[in-house]
Amino acid sequence: MPTTTKDALAAALGAENVRDAAEPDAVCGVRPQWVATVDSTESASAAMKVAAEHGLRVVPKGSGSKLDWGAAPAAVDLLLDVSAATGIVEHAAGDLVVHALAGTPVAEVGDTVRAAGQQLAIDQPLPTATVGGVVATGTSGPCRHLFGGVRDLLIGITVVRADGTVTTAGGKVVKNVAGYDLGKLYTGSFGTLGVITEAVFRLHPVAAEHRWISVTTTDPATAGALADEIRHSQAVPTAIELDRARPDGPIAVCAQLEGRPAATHDRAAELAATLGHGAEVLERAPEWWGSHPFEPAGTGLRVAAEPAKLPQLLAAIQDAAGGLPVTTRGAAGLGVLHAGLPADTDPAAVAELVTALRARCEYAVVERAPRAVLAAIDPWGPVAPGLLTLMRRTKDQFDPEHRLAPGRFVGGI
Repeated sequence: MPTTTKDALAAALGAENVRDAAEPDAVCGVRPQWVATVDSTESASAAMKVAAEHGLRVVPKGSGSKLDWGAAPAAVDLLLDVSAATGIVEHAAGDLVVHALAGTPVAEVGDTVRAAGQQLAIDQPLPTATVGGVVATGTSGPCRHLFGGVRDLLIGITVVRADGTVTTAGGKVVKNVAGYDLGKLYTGSFGTLGVITEAVFRLHPVAAEHRWISVTTTDPATAGALADEIRHSQAVPTAIELDRARPDGPIAVCAQLEGRPAATHDRAAELAATLGHGAEVLERAPEWWGSHPFEPAGTGLRVAAEPAKLPQLLAAIQDAAGGLPVTTRGAAGLGVLHAGLPADTDPAAVAELVTALRARCEYAVVERAPRAVLAAIDPWGPVAPGLLTLMRRTKDQFDPEHRLAPGRFVGGI
């Protein structure tokens, strides 16, 4: 009979899949006691049953590429590593659907479906990002403009709850509307409601041709007008992104078009001519396209406003930055931008910047930051009391003992 928590985990999962945690296993500086590796929904369920019996606080982990995103957990006993749960369960090419295990790299899913002329339109800046990780953090790339974000592409999900119960929601067909769409609830929940072990996504055909139309301006108002013109054009852009290397520097606005070769070429030429301002058609995406404007150890922010208020959003970043070297990049067509700061930026200055942005933007979230910055400011910021009450009630229903990633999400959830 197991005599310790580690023994109980080893009995359920095999001794080779349980080890003492080391410093690199820390989550935003909080070190767990043990790391358990699981390779399936069944083994994740077994691990969570042991965790429930022993009252363990659990943080799920995929590749670890975004393990330092969000707030630091209040405490963590067990790091549940699902990176071994890899593989494509099913690719129903005729139905434009793919079913994958949570530890599968998104890039691997993309390679698999691309062989059938299809794509999973979740373009990720981080090459090792996994299926479970992108759902848990709700991260999407430029193509979100046309195809929607993770929550729009997710049509089915399998989750292990805090007590080890396996639950599924959605299904394998795009038009599935029975019951509550719990996939949307789990998307972006940072592991606080359950351990995601499998996901089913809708796919789209891969276009034969891509073109990018790029135009540069120094004026935020002009940048906003250009993005707005592209957004309302007949060109049907896949994405509208912008890049600004410094707060008062030039602003590159770039749209991606895709489709049949001749038609795409003509649409790109027509759009460039309509935009003026020296707009040019590119055969390759700009070097900065689809990447984060912050280094892995730096501070990354996400700020937002209504798309029509993009000039005000750019101006707010410029004014709040002061002398800080802020790089701005993101979805100009959606009004959601990312801002990056070097790792050695003074934490107090970062906190002042974020506070100033929260006063002028729809929201300003610290996606990831050094520990000193997280200690200086709440990464999530204020939430409307009614909404926070609803979120806490949801947490109480899904995780009554608050053992899943405690403190990682909004309001200390």
